[in-house]
Amino acid sequence: MRSLLIYLKDYKKETVLAPLFKMLEASFELFVPLVMAAVIDVGIAGNDRPYIIRMCLVLIALGVIGLACSITAQYFSARAAAGFGTGVRHALFAHIQSFTFTEMDTLGSSTLVTRMTSDVNQAQSGVNLVLRLFLRSPFIVFGAMVMAFTVDVQAALIFVVVIPVLSVIVFGVMLITMPLYRKVQTNLDSVLLATRENLAGARVIRAFNKEEDERKRFEDANQMLTDAQKFVGRISALMNPLTYIVVNGGIIVLIYVGAVRVNVGSLTQGEVVALVNYMSQILVELVKLANLIITVTKAVACGNRIENVLKIKPDMKSGDILWEASAGSSADEAHLTETEKNAAAPAVEFSHVSLTYKGAGAESLSDITFRAGKGQTIGIIGGTGSGKSSLVNLIPRFYDATEGEVRINGRNIKEYDIKNLRSHIGVVLQKAVLFKGTIADNLKWGNENAAQEDMEEALRISQAKEFVDQKQGRLEFRIEQGGRNLSGGQKQRLTIARALVRRPEILILDDSASALDFATDAALRSAIHNMKEKPTVFIVSQRAASIRFADQIIVLDEGEMAGIGTHAELLESCPAYQEIYYSQFPKEAVSNG
Repeated sequence: MRSLLIYLKDYKKETVLAPLFKMLEASFELFVPLVMAAVIDVGIAGNDRPYIIRMCLVLIALGVIGLACSITAQYFSARAAAGFGTGVRHALFAHIQSFTFTEMDTLGSSTLVTRMTSDVNQAQSGVNLVLRLFLRSPFIVFGAMVMAFTVDVQAALIFVVVIPVLSVIVFGVMLITMPLYRKVQTNLDSVLLATRENLAGARVIRAFNKEEDERKRFEDANQMLTDAQKFVGRISALMNPLTYIVVNGGIIVLIYVGAVRVNVGSLTQGEVVALVNYMSQILVELVKLANLIITVTKAVACGNRIENVLKIKPDMKSGDILWEASAGSSADEAHLTETEKNAAAPAVEFSHVSLTYKGAGAESLSDITFRAGKGQTIGIIGGTGSGKSSLVNLIPRFYDATEGEVRINGRNIKEYDIKNLRSHIGVVLQKAVLFKGTIADNLKWGNENAAQEDMEEALRISQAKEFVDQKQGRLEFRIEQGGRNLSGGQKQRLTIARALVRRPEILILDDSASALDFATDAALRSAIHNMKEKPTVFIVSQRAASIRFADQIIVLDEGEMAGIGTHAELLESCPAYQEIYYSQFPKEAVSNG
């Protein structure tokens, strides 16, 4: 939590003025019992009405000044806390954006959402309360004790006993509950995960009639959270009654001692009232402090969770070479190798590449070697789980190869600046994801400076133009969150158009035409093949028809390369390819049999 305080650096004035004004308010509050004692001992005892009125005006003045100080302190503390929360959210979101797929897979999106929302809100609330009450409450507690000594030393000794006992109760509860609140937040992650999966997979759950199972799963996670909250709540709830018992016990002893000393003339009635008021002030402030500590305990636990995310350093280091220079730009010509100067250098080259996901027991890809020339189309096919997506995810460095090298234009991709590398690669992932906004807004994710003619060209090539033309407003047609108001095929075509707007030099289509009919799929492949930029295209597909005309076809089987070559070559020599192809074209299997 301590490292998060750096986000208060722009609010130094507020963090000083908020507690300062609270201390001023507390100072005025400490004078109130003395004024009351004077009213009783001088005004009421002497039946001096003008004196009583003057003292009442003093009380009103103290109240008004204290209120002004309190409002001012509240303003500064709220300003600092809101700024702190804003800074933490920005930093956390920016840090999450730097995570690789590996970190995202390890952490999970549910816990990151909790930390971005609930945890930051708790930390912000903790900062607000600390600035307002953390100095005020102890100041009044010890100030009341000091003022009690100025009234009567013997009676004030009761305060010396009561305050340490109260401190043990308050800080003891805090030490016990702090780790428990951390556990509560972890259980909240589980509830959020169950909720998120149910909302995202509502159609699947209903299709397989799993509502009862999912309801039970949610109830189990929710019950664990409820039990944890109840347990820590019971412990926290002990604070108020225990503090009330101690303080009220102290008041009883104080009244008894005060009565004895008033009886012998050592103390006045007004001074006894002042001492009781000081004890009551201590009670009120310790209750506030107890609630503050509960909130701060939660805030510290949440702050530590945020801190743990911020401490995670992405294991993928960006290089400093720009694509233009590595491809043979004259700006860096002196540093180019002979391979890079050679125009025949492959666009993409895999050299004995293997990939093992973090925490996995076995390799997902093993010893993959191939070369893709500039402008070639590479088809990748294989059974479910054979590693097709894993292979193409290595090209834009979504993951790093654990063994071997992936080269682009003859240079290891680890030497490239990651942002620059990805700006030259168009990727269409398996799941079509669109964002709330217009069609134009979504297309400009590929190129924020894209002109309308660029977007129109991308729509034409991706075969999305026909349905976009039918939408009201065309490019200004608003897409709902996740593309809910579009069909699966429409979403896929728009994600392809989004990648094409970038005019990439390498285009990766990761099973991105699965929702398209065969005619549209064929038209799409033909349009991409005829693009004037001639990108190097990687097509991942379960359909043999989608990749049969590729320049090279890579056949994967359980992470290993079962074959590589053209359609005709693989149909003769690769059993794995034959099995896939003939399962989809049985008539040809019979005729060739």
